[in-house]
Amino acid sequence: MRAASGAHRSRRTSAAALLTALALTALAACGTSSSAGGDAEGGGSSDPSAPLDPKAKVTLTIDCMPPTAKAAERKEWNEDVRTFNKTYPNVRIEGKSTPGQCLEPPRFTAMLKAKSQPDVFYTYFTDLEQVLDNDGAADITAYVTDRTVPALKDIDPDVMGSLTKDGKLYGLPTSNYTMGLLINRKLFRQAGLDPDNPPRTWPEVRTAAKAIAGLGEGIAGFGEYSAGNTGGWHFTATTYGLGGDIVDASGRKAAFDNDLGRQILGNLHAMRWQDDSMGRTQLLKWGDLQKQIASDKLGMFLAAPDDITYMVQQLGAKYENFGMGPMPGEKATLFGGNNYMIKKGSSPDKIKAAVAWLNFKNLTVGKGQFEWSRTKADGLPVGLPQPNFWLNASKTADDAERARHATMPVANFKTFMDNPVKGKAEPPQAQEIYKVLDNVMSGVLTDEDADVAKLLATAEQQVNRILANR
Repeated sequence: MRAASGAHRSRRTSAAALLTALALTALAACGTSSSAGGDAEGGGSSDPSAPLDPKAKVTLTIDCMPPTAKAAERKEWNEDVRTFNKTYPNVRIEGKSTPGQCLEPPRFTAMLKAKSQPDVFYTYFTDLEQVLDNDGAADITAYVTDRTVPALKDIDPDVMGSLTKDGKLYGLPTSNYTMGLLINRKLFRQAGLDPDNPPRTWPEVRTAAKAIAGLGEGIAGFGEYSAGNTGGWHFTATTYGLGGDIVDASGRKAAFDNDLGRQILGNLHAMRWQDDSMGRTQLLKWGDLQKQIASDKLGMFLAAPDDITYMVQQLGAKYENFGMGPMPGEKATLFGGNNYMIKKGSSPDKIKAAVAWLNFKNLTVGKGQFEWSRTKADGLPVGLPQPNFWLNASKTADDAERARHATMPVANFKTFMDNPVKGKAEPPQAQEIYKVLDNVMSGVLTDEDADVAKLLATAEQQVNRILANR
């Protein structure tokens, strides 16, 4: 998972591997409030498409306020509340700060079942079905227009689609990611490779991995996951990159026991056992490859840009040592991200206030999370290619400010940015499927005599049972 979001993380991986039983203990998070005005609601327009009346009195509880340990992020949150209250002085923002990760799957599931989520609650792109199954989110379709979210037309439709079901909108995004190939630029140079031109096909990855592994000293050229649901997650990403699917269009049948699946596993088997370019330590999960590449012991692995922030902030790495290229194959790439939804049963004014806050904090170029001059001044990273869900004029404006205030060499991500790959959502029942596919990945990477055909056939049977029980 990701350290900062999800940052990290994954339900991108949901990477259930990092979760602990402690996650179940905190259904009610500690909160602080900042704002002016009373708690009683009222004073709003009956037109859902109209902006919130500045005189309306509303109290909003909002998930994932930065904890005090994240001093800069908490400072910016409080500043944004004060700025927001200049326009809406009677909206009281009560931020909820959760120990540990902002969104932990066991806590989240328990919260939904108990109907104890805040008014404005944090979710991953993959959570919509679970939220709707628990009748947890308000339909905000009528409340989100170009009057209430002026940059709406400039938000990537794939991102908005992750919050839409049967033509109804249930939330607004705060961040997104697409996966690509993360490289260690130092090792590329040492191996005689061009770090400004990362591999873009799997044959190129294999060639570069052999060159980097040839440096010796325990350095691996390419790394891959095979535990904690992360192996299945990366098998999915690789499959998408080469134009394949994990589940067919009906959503009821596995689609990976085929020539493409055998090609992917055959390539990994060759890199692991013939080339000896993947290192001898396997059964790796989220966090393991980050430690290896941050310590200059790994040349490449599949990742999203926010992994770099984690490695710099948590592992002492340097931004300038990393670069990125698109997902090898470039047919598609696994994408994901984070959003906020509004609790079902909220009053019209509460929904309007929530949309107004989310628009200011997360969906306005130059403000809130996109106020890059402030981000830089507060010592936080600027210049990573994502989150970046903007299109059109908003993208042009945001990219310019992001580059202007960058705290890292943005040119290192040029290949990734100049060759965008269409994002593709995770399969249904993603975590259950990833767990099954972990066995396929671990089989190939830990057993030189692995029977690829048998591994795929067994996994297909197991995944078909999972899909049949949806």
